[in-house]
This record gives sequence, structure tokens and C-alpha cells, in this order.
Amino acid sequence: PDICSYGEVFNPVFLGHPKTETLFDYDLIRREEDPLGLMQAIFDHPPRLGGFRFFHDHHPRVVDAVLSDPSIAKVILTRNPLDSYVSRKIAAQTGQWMLRDMRHQRAAQVTFDMDEFRDLLSQLSEFQRRLTEALQTSGQGAYRISYEDLFDVSVINGLARYLGTSDQIEALPEKIKKQNPGHPNINRLHKK
Repeated sequence: PDICSYGEVFNPVFLGHPKTETLFDYDLIRREEDPLGLMQAIFDHPPRLGGFRFFHDHHPRVVDAVLSDPSIAKVILTRNPLDSYVSRKIAAQTGQWMLRDMRHQRAAQVTFDMDEFRDLLSQLSEFQRRLTEALQTSGQGAYRISYEDLFDVSVINGLARYLGTSDQIEALPEKIKKQNPGHPNINRLHKK
């Protein structure tokens, strides 16, 4: 209860969540003008420990600030790149970036583009290299977690302890569902 993720706050096309228009008096225009001000507003919003999800294609000034500040906890989530590629393509096609009720799941067939996938792999690899180098050269650590670990209560409780809370959960919240579960996604790919 004392931790709050505001979502993909620095996503190039939305602010935290697809339907969020403002966050701490920042809209998309103000966020682009002052991304570090918004980041600070998130961190300064007690009583919760605030954070956000950050991807390789989000605002570059923010990643520099986060990596250079040892007081900011870093959690590095990794996912199978093919699963990530398919999930992103489905989300982009359907407009559904988060799923709370499986009855509302939107399905889509997506086209696998080898050049696009290779480009994504290159971007992800470069981003991971940048994170690792920045943490190593500054003597910082990070909590590393895989996508599959998100569904393990003991790992999530370990993450909570890493972030400094003593609160623990008995079970995972049921409100968020795997949007594109399992490897059946492979069957929905069409090679380009």
C-alpha cells in the first residue's frame, strides 16, 4: 500500500496510462518541456513511494537522470524479446495496453517483420548494455526480475523489501491479467 507505480509516465505517446491526460499538473506538452520536473514530482508525492515504468524508447533525459542518481532504486525487468515484440504489436493494433478483465481481451493477428524484430533486438541490447555499464561504473545495484517472475508472490515480496517496505502480500492482485498469455502468440504471427 505504500508503493505506487504511475505507469509509463515517459511513454512518447501517452502519460502513464493511455487515458491519463495529466499527472501532478503535467500534461504531455509540459512533460516534454520539463521531464525531470515531472520525475521529481513523482518522487516528492508522499506518503507513497512513487515510481514509473521506463522502456528503451522513452524520454532519454530521464534515463540519464535515473542512472546517475544512486538514491533512485532501479528495477530491471527483462522479457523474452519475441514475446515482447508480439505483445507490443498486438497492443498497438488493438489499442489495449493493459488488461483487467479477460472478458475484454482484444485479439489480433500481427505480422512478423524480421527487420523490425532485429531492430528491436538491437535497441534492447544497447539499452541493457547502457544500464549495466552505468550501474557498474557508478557502483550501483539493481533488482533484476524476469517477466515470468512477476507472477511469483515470493519474488514480488522480495522486490517490496528491496524498495524498502515491510508490507508483504499473500497473493497477487487479480485486477491485472496477462494480456497475451503463453506462446500461442506465435500462432498469430504472419511472416512478412
